[in-house]
Amino acid sequence: QVQLVESGGGLVQAGGSLRLSCAAAGRTFSSYAMGWFRQTPGKEREFVASISWSGGIIYYADSVKGRFTISRDNAKNTVYLQMNSLKPEDTAAYYCAGRWVGQPTMSRDDYAYWGQGTQVTVSS
Repeated sequence: QVQLVESGGGLVQAGGSLRLSCAAAGRTFSSYAMGWFRQTPGKEREFVASISWSGGIIYYADSVKGRFTISRDNAKNTVYLQMNSLKPEDTAAYYCAGRWVGQPTMSRDDYAYWGQGTQVTVSS
């Protein structure tokens, strides 16, 4: 089992940048595919980005492609989400998720481990 804790959220103006971090504790972090999802009130949690254990496979939602970058540092047990050119529609609670010994996917149902979330608010 792995425990995940997100940080780095906050309030930013449109066009600005934020970097989210997700620190993992517990079983071997490098064995997990990791993902970032986001959710706004009244809507389902949606996929943002995911990365394989090695970093060699990465997926992005079309809505963030070219603006967001997912990366990981297995030595630090941390996965990152660099968010640039932020838009008001990126406002959401952002969650990191872990998938034990599997390829990264874009489906939230494939991830068994979740952090508590960090709020990102983009003002226009």
